Amino acid sequence: MGVPLFQVDAFTEAPFSGNPAAVCVLSQPADEAWMQHVAREMNLSETAFLWPSEEGFQLRWFTPVTEVELCGHATLASAHILWTEGYVRSDEPIRFATRSGVLAVIRHGEWIELDFPATPAEPVAAPPALLEGFNVTPVFVGRSRFDYLVEVESEDVVRRLAPNLAVLETIPTRGIIVTSRATTPPFDFVSRFFAPRVGVPEDPVTGSAHCCLGPFWSQRLGRTELLAYQASPRGGVIRVRVAGERVHLGGRAVTVWRGELLW
Repeated sequence: MGVPLFQVDAFTEAPFSGNPAAVCVLSQPADEAWMQHVAREMNLSETAFLWPSEEGFQLRWFTPVTEVELCGHATLASAHILWTEGYVRSDEPIRFATRSGVLAVIRHGEWIELDFPATPAEPVAAPPALLEGFNVTPVFVGRSRFDYLVEVESEDVVRRLAPNLAVLETIPTRGIIVTSRATTPPFDFVSRFFAPRVGVPEDPVTGSAHCCLGPFWSQRLGRTELLAYQASPRGGVIRVRVAGERVHLGGRAVTVWRGELLW
């Protein structure tokens, strides 16, 4: 019998939008090299692997080229599969043990809420490759635990970006978040996320990036509850609630296909 494998579009209510993630449901831990091979075969921004543990479930995330420490959309996709496929009761909270600690996930009707650690950005000087790669004048440049954060002057600038990914790949960071205040109702801010160094040229919707964006825009706008839009070609919506050192991320998900992994 094969290993259950699913593909879920996260941070969307419609198939073929949001951020696709593969979810592999295991009965026990798997070999790390095997998980990396599967992620490369799936060729999505992230593939999630989960199995039962004392905390609830162990969860690991892989891009096509490396393992990552935190991933929002694949966590949301994993919880969605556990609930909708009957692994966990639909009213039961889920706890994932991960490389970023224990992450709690709860369900509010069609919305799934992730409880993640905040990763605020501190101001830094912009690396020359960042300025060259985007060819824009930043309003602000910061660095979080995982990524660079770049604020630009308008939503139009965010949407029109056509970065030089080969240049961005030389920057020693997981990824680069580009953001601005939104001018399109009902959103508070927009963003895009580029991570060529870890094999993801542009991530369609990046939950973990909002652990940095949430505190940043909460301070800028003076509110703790925000509505975000990630302006990639696929696009996606994230509810953001900042609570001290934690950020709560809300989104929807839809299963696109289910099958079995034979090898």
